[in-house]
Amino acid sequence: MRPQPTLSLLHSILPQTCKPKQVLIIDGSHDTETASIIHPITTLLPIEYIKVNDANRGLTKQRNIGINQLSSASEIVFFLDDDVILEHDFFEQMLTAFKDPTVIGCDGFITNECYWKRNQTNQSIPKFSQQLDGFHLKLSARDRFRAIFGLFPLHIQPGNIPLYGHGKSSLPPTGKQYEVDHIMGGITAYRKTIFNHIQFSTFFEGYGLYEDFDFSVRANRFGRLLTNTAAKVSHHHAGSGRPHTYTFGKMVVRNGWYVWRLKHPKPGIQNTIKWHIITLLLAFFRLSNVLTTNSLKRKQAWGDFCGRIVAWVELLLFKPPLPQP
Repeated sequence: MRPQPTLSLLHSILPQTCKPKQVLIIDGSHDTETASIIHPITTLLPIEYIKVNDANRGLTKQRNIGINQLSSASEIVFFLDDDVILEHDFFEQMLTAFKDPTVIGCDGFITNECYWKRNQTNQSIPKFSQQLDGFHLKLSARDRFRAIFGLFPLHIQPGNIPLYGHGKSSLPPTGKQYEVDHIMGGITAYRKTIFNHIQFSTFFEGYGLYEDFDFSVRANRFGRLLTNTAAKVSHHHAGSGRPHTYTFGKMVVRNGWYVWRLKHPKPGIQNTIKWHIITLLLAFFRLSNVLTTNSLKRKQAWGDFCGRIVAWVELLLFKPPLPQP
């Protein structure tokens, strides 16, 4: 874990309008810094600290360990990344989603990563924009390029996964709740009963990119998923703990293919071709960053590109097995 971000997260839990009954910290770091830095706050929150060994280190493994330590009285279980800061009513807002007994999971809204704009009277909205509930989001250059060739889900609500994958997750800051196909792992809550059926997959070991997609797609078979844009957090990216860009690039393609096919086991030939075209297109957009950024970011872009291409070739030769429904 990252000690200082973890402490900041815990401080944002203190003023919550709805207090948690149990706070589990599953620490996979190699030192004792996290334990030391959070010690003063353990008298203010019901913290249970668990240090894991090398064999149990990794996001999905640590989450499964946490699940096994849940109080018998628990009903709703939250999973929070260590680099988020909660607004004071985050838990209270999230719990409103579970008043509907058909809802199995819900995630919140990241305020400092939202680029939707409210529509103004007599305003000309850019041609290549997503629009929803009086807001619009102008597409990035790479997404505009995709949209020109019919490879971007302009008319599919964000949070839903198109038949050809490569969807978008960002929703506008309306304060509403939206039904979705997947939810973000770092600001998520599930009914405890879901863990009687599924746990986090060991396919996503280590950094675990898209483990949240995987789990929520499987959870969706047992109930509805919502994004609650009234449950707000801010996200402060902590660089430590993230993989090398080559490894990250491989994860983007390999793990992305896995969750796409998990959601759509039989997408059809046309949608399969689209997935491959978009995958290669996004890889070459990363390659273009080699020419347009500084020396450090050039190396990162090159590593990302190489990882994506290697993973794509590996998928042509060998596809990972998918779990049975």
